[in-house]
Amino acid sequence: MLLVVGIVLLLVLPSPWSAIAFVTALVLFVGEVAIWNRTVRHRRVETGPDTLIGSEAVVLSPLHPSGQVQIDGEIWDARCEGGAEPGQTVTVVGRDRLTLIVAAQ
Repeated sequence: MLLVVGIVLLLVLPSPWSAIAFVTALVLFVGEVAIWNRTVRHRRVETGPDTLIGSEAVVLSPLHPSGQVQIDGEIWDARCEGGAEPGQTVTVVGRDRLTLIVAAQ
């Protein structure tokens, strides 16, 4: 955004001020990019079944002890030691490979 402002000022302002404004906007733009790069560089991407721990799921098929649950439109295999019936809400407490371990609420 600052780069666009600098280019507009370069075209609109009179001679010495246009160059000063452009250089100032360019320096601010480079600073902004450096700050964003430093901020997001070390963030770890959160993906996969580990991010589901703590989520609530709706039981699709009876969990006695294994069945299926739905979380955010995705269907997952699940295991519940206490058992759960279809339509019941359960909480994801862990995982075993691609099978979620859930607990009835």
